[in-house]
Amino acid sequence: MIDTAFLITAFTTLFVVLDPPAQTPIFVALTQGMDWHTRRSIAIRACLTAGGILALFAAFGEALLGFVGISMEAFRVAGGVLLFLTALDMLFERRTKRRENSAEEEEHPDPSVFPLGIPLIAGPGSIATMILLAGQQPGFQGLAVVIGVMLVVLAMVFVMYLTSGAVARILGKTGLNVLTRLLGMLLAALSVQFILDGLKAFGFAS
Repeated sequence: MIDTAFLITAFTTLFVVLDPPAQTPIFVALTQGMDWHTRRSIAIRACLTAGGILALFAAFGEALLGFVGISMEAFRVAGGVLLFLTALDMLFERRTKRRENSAEEEEHPDPSVFPLGIPLIAGPGSIATMILLAGQQPGFQGLAVVIGVMLVVLAMVFVMYLTSGAVARILGKTGLNVLTRLLGMLLAALSVQFILDGLKAFGFAS
């Protein structure tokens, strides 16, 4: 049986990494001037693309690591460091600025695959998180739980995309910034826990 603590950890980590509220202003910028049906189609394609990529890495990411000779413990430490850097970006707004720059550089009329699906949703941080979570609960049941939690968070991203205009108006720029910083603090603590778990597996920490 999958314990409740793991479900909470998986959901919290994925929610913070995917950061649905912070995706809102980027989606608004990328779909500016489009009608609601077009925005909905873009949101669906972006979430399906990201979901497929994240599920593949959850299922085969650890096997790929083993093929290239990287232990799960080493990847857990590296993933924790990566998530910690992501948390710093959130706290100092660097990630939001990079996302906005990626949006400005994209000239293709359909942003669903790039930059929305990749790398804004299925980026290095979320891919590392899926591999780490799947590694904590080996077996088909654990994989199913991780993918299920990921789909729930992706559904929240999809809802935020559909309601992006209203949410941006309600929270305002200040509200979105405050929420991003709070999520950054939470992600920093979770990333340190990943690092400690990896060091413990190596015998460096009690």
